[in-house]
Amino acid sequence: MPLHWFNPPVTVSTGKPGVRYGCNNVEGAARELMEWNNHGLMWNHAVRACMSCLAGEMTPEDVRKAFIAAAEEEGKLLSDDH
Repeated sequence: MPLHWFNPPVTVSTGKPGVRYGCNNVEGAARELMEWNNHGLMWNHAVRACMSCLAGEMTPEDVRKAFIAAAEEEGKLLSDDH
């Protein structure tokens, strides 16, 4: 199954100190979300968006937006200049 790509990548901090992740596809976003400890409202929306995209009901860009919102809620969103 091909990956569901989006662009530009979304850069987030990971659970490992100093390690960042530039996510550019739905499958990567889903994997990263599963690593997070807190599961807030935006996290829930992002996970559902990933599943919906994989089912052909949403676009990768929809997932990108939901992933950004979840990363902001979690305090994990990084700008490209970090």
